[in-house]
Amino acid sequence: MSDEYKSYKCVTCNFIYNEADGLPDEGIAPKTRWEDVPEAWICPDCSVNKDDFVIIEI
Repeated sequence: MSDEYKSYKCVTCNFIYNEADGLPDEGIAPKTRWEDVPEAWICPDCSVNKDDFVIIEI
């Protein structure tokens, strides 16, 4: 597996989930891969689910 961390953007509100940063305030540790974020997780800004996020190519 690559050591490179990726970012994912909510297509509804543009919230960014960055794997390197995680979301510690929501119990998601830094360096948590997108596939390891629980399926029940929802966007903290607009409440859509993971299906509404796309990978950001930088």
